[in-house]
Amino acid sequence: MNKMRNSLVLLAALALAACNNEPKDYVTLSGKITNQTSDSIVVRSRTYSKTIKVNPDGTFKDTLKVETGIYNFTDGSESSNFFLKNGFDINLTLDTKQFDETIKYTGIGAEHSNFLAKNMLMQEQLLDLDALSALDMEGLETKFGDIKNKLAEFYEAHKEVDTSIINRLKTDIDPMLNYYKNYLAESVALKTELAKGKPSPTFEGYENYKGGTTSLADLKGKYVYVDVWATWCGPCKAEIPALKALDKQYEGKNIHFVSLSIDDDRSHGGSWDKARENWKSMIAEKELTGIQLFAPNGWQSQFVLDYKIKGIPRFILIDPNGNVVTPDAPRPSDASLTALFTSLNI
Repeated sequence: MNKMRNSLVLLAALALAACNNEPKDYVTLSGKITNQTSDSIVVRSRTYSKTIKVNPDGTFKDTLKVETGIYNFTDGSESSNFFLKNGFDINLTLDTKQFDETIKYTGIGAEHSNFLAKNMLMQEQLLDLDALSALDMEGLETKFGDIKNKLAEFYEAHKEVDTSIINRLKTDIDPMLNYYKNYLAESVALKTELAKGKPSPTFEGYENYKGGTTSLADLKGKYVYVDVWATWCGPCKAEIPALKALDKQYEGKNIHFVSLSIDDDRSHGGSWDKARENWKSMIAEKELTGIQLFAPNGWQSQFVLDYKIKGIPRFILIDPNGNVVTPDAPRPSDASLTALFTSLNI
């Protein structure tokens, strides 16, 4: 009887051990966010989304049943990619003040996500748009060839990473680099056609919010910083506080700040009257400063076409003689703008 009892106990123990060794059919995700900007994070893919509560001390923990693959997570301000597979037990830490630089994963399956974090940071460093936009077309071709080689070498050096990740990144190299190359080619062409010192395209008789009309020729004798914007443009409106601060900082100096609205009938229910009304209302509501002008034909206004503006906000700097300083100037919120002003003794 004792032998039978002992056998049953042994079988039960073996069965329990076998159950404990079965792979989990979910991911355990935990972590801590320093300087948190939200009370939750969101994990998602094209077919999956889950919101995870973040405690006041920055910690969080949850379980997720997922299809194996690359997922995105965001804290509402910034985002990154990581790799999830049922059975993984991953702990994530980051400081939002240096989001990409501080992301770190530990635990089962962490090596794949750490690789993805390093890849994102490496791409960010290699694709420095400010540095790349200073090159000519030949320089761009050479630089992008070098970037492609560096990324390929990086991927080949990480044999421990899931092959699906490596294969996807290798497939994405050419489309990604072609996108950036085409984007920068437009900027290079723009700076060649509208190079520093060339006569600027002009505008004449544009409606002035304060009454009457204004032409570019009326502003000669001072530098002219033009902000091409629209009332419906979120990134444009985000620059308003910085632009107002600049206008106040340089009051009485050798520069005009001009905001040129390209609101048109297409973006205001087919009505030019509504476009103009909304333009005036926002100027009053936001207490906008500087010279506020309304482009008569929106996107199709000649000044806008001549400067090849396809996206806004766009900033242009013209010298006191009416010549181009740069057809693509830094944004008001960019510290390099005041550095540029200083170099010009404005």
